[in-house]
Amino acid sequence: MLLPANTPRSFYRGAGRIHSFRCIAAPDDPYYPEDWIGSTTSRFAQAPLGLSVLPDGGLLADAVAARPEWWLGPEHIAAHGHDPAILVKLLDAGQRLPLHVHPDRRFADVHLASPYGKTEAWVIVEAAPDAVVHLGFAWDVSAEQVAGWVAEQRVDEMLAATNQIPVRPGDAVVCPAGVPHAIGEGIFLVEVQEPTDFSILLEWEGFTDGPDAGHLGLGYDVALSCVDRQAWTPDRIDSLRGTRASDRPGVRSLFPDLADPFFAAERLCPDPVSELEPAFSIVVVTVGTAELVPEHAPPLTVRAGDTALLPYGAGRCTLRGQAEAIRCKPTPRRPTP
Repeated sequence: MLLPANTPRSFYRGAGRIHSFRCIAAPDDPYYPEDWIGSTTSRFAQAPLGLSVLPDGGLLADAVAARPEWWLGPEHIAAHGHDPAILVKLLDAGQRLPLHVHPDRRFADVHLASPYGKTEAWVIVEAAPDAVVHLGFAWDVSAEQVAGWVAEQRVDEMLAATNQIPVRPGDAVVCPAGVPHAIGEGIFLVEVQEPTDFSILLEWEGFTDGPDAGHLGLGYDVALSCVDRQAWTPDRIDSLRGTRASDRPGVRSLFPDLADPFFAAERLCPDPVSELEPAFSIVVVTVGTAELVPEHAPPLTVRAGDTALLPYGAGRCTLRGQAEAIRCKPTPRRPTP
């Protein structure tokens, strides 16, 4: 099924790219820079904000709870229970995002009662010519150094200590939990991540969220213990990229194998078709028009700007036509802290 936009208000500005991409009217308020697609995840401490509504008006979370085997399939349920185990977003950076970090599964298990942290990955759809992401510290830093930067908001020093990575349309980059990062202005991307809204702000000056909202209610003494303070050398940065061939025609895996315990994403370029195995997944059409043909459901015409939700029960699918798309899906592995 095609999904309508789901744009909870955020603390940083967009630039209208989501609404342009989807061919819908943009609000006067610029603070709608994200579209949560097929979401059964709420904003942190703001439920039910963030949950996706289906075309029939019901919540996807309720639909999955009512028919988990049809939506998710037996292998997924054996690994994750009735949780789809993924969150997919469109993200439109109308300004540089603040430097922040997400906890890993071990930290989330101990401090947040969650089996999931927030490893994420970015598939770049549009980017300004000089667009960059800040990703990881370029050299080892001490806990005292990080705490001082954050407490005194010495943002220039923090940013200077990070790697600035140029990105272009078509790039795909994994951002492991714990790694400090900031998406630069002028980037429009598809983000795939673990199904949480856990963010720890290292920077807040100039953003609507302040220090009280930046530590997940844990206090900064605890929250900052999840920060990866080790150097991310060029070789380590390179390990976060790398597409892989698929054994299915018209399909290429977008991330290196370090993403496999968390999620997967594929670029679909029909040749003459892209073949999709049965799985709960999100398809974001980025170019052209095509027909999505499920094994157990009527065909669906899709075009650039559409987001389609595929349940496991739809069976095998093919994408046919002059189009490109990004497919995001969970991986059938049990999360382990």
